[in-house]
Amino acid sequence: MTEDWRPRHAALLEALTASGELPHAWRPAFAAVPRHHFIPGDIWEQQATCVPVTTDAAWWDLVYRDVPIVTQVDDGQRDGPGIATSSNSMPTMVARMLTALEVADGQRVLEIGTGSGWNAALLAARLGSGNVTTIEVDPVLAEKAARVIKEAGYSPDVVWGDGARGWESGAPYDRITATCSARRIPYAWVRQTKPGGLIVAPLAGDFWSGTLVRLDVAGDGVASGRFVGGARFMPMRSERPGPDLPVDSGTGRRGSTGALPSETMTGLGFALYAGAKLPGVVMADGAPDGRHQIWLHDRNGSAATVTQEEVWQYGPRQLWDEATAVHDAYMNDGSPDSGDFGLTVSPGGQCLWLRSPDTPLG
Repeated sequence: MTEDWRPRHAALLEALTASGELPHAWRPAFAAVPRHHFIPGDIWEQQATCVPVTTDAAWWDLVYRDVPIVTQVDDGQRDGPGIATSSNSMPTMVARMLTALEVADGQRVLEIGTGSGWNAALLAARLGSGNVTTIEVDPVLAEKAARVIKEAGYSPDVVWGDGARGWESGAPYDRITATCSARRIPYAWVRQTKPGGLIVAPLAGDFWSGTLVRLDVAGDGVASGRFVGGARFMPMRSERPGPDLPVDSGTGRRGSTGALPSETMTGLGFALYAGAKLPGVVMADGAPDGRHQIWLHDRNGSAATVTQEEVWQYGPRQLWDEATAVHDAYMNDGSPDSGDFGLTVSPGGQCLWLRSPDTPLG
């Protein structure tokens, strides 16, 4: 594919800079490491399904838009259902996470989830290749990423393994960052980070689609910090959810909803709060026919569908009743936003808290 990519690349950098997402310290790395070099020929646009990109013009258009790009489906297997299994993150999110790392010259970074290799190359351009290690669980992706990173002129340590275990042989690190979401921050990451170091990673939950957490690692082996906005990433392969139990439509019970508290109920603050109070419950919302709707299910056969006019609840639980009760508690708790929540990770596990580590939720 031939294309004068420089105007597209320059326009993306200008847009990231103008938005405030790309600070001066990171602009030289982004300028030196164009995104297209790390995008394979076969890619998909994530819509309701993964839509293959079939023309050169569409390929270049997607590569230099500020959107994520699906770079692998079905773990690379043929004739699968077309489920995204690896992606190149949207440039805004890449810049935001790298900025949150607050790296300084000479610091060593471990990246969990090499993927296409773009993020690792950006780190290498900023810190020097010898200060960057990146680990990828998929051996095919790891090999491809190592090749394209080398072609781009960088040589970080690209290793194959389960990122949930970190990479002990290179520890300790000043910074650890993940480009895949974890349901629980592995304690191995804390143990492999120097005291005073940082961990920046997407955390996934049932009730929310994902949020970014920034943890300060203390000398006592405990990491703690606050959430810093939403972040949707592919789950770590070891944490992919299993199939849900079917919902028996014959158990449907109809009720009325009154006014839907959509503005607060669909925000990230409530999602974090409800995720702690309703473990295992999944919520989604949208407007497929022009009307705002909410869907709830618990993976064990209970569900609820909610519109402005009515609610239907299925299975053994009254999920909508439970969700609205938690929403009432959330409102009584001052309707905290996502920045009021934090996470502490210790050898004993992880704890979600509200406003202070002394006030755990759940």
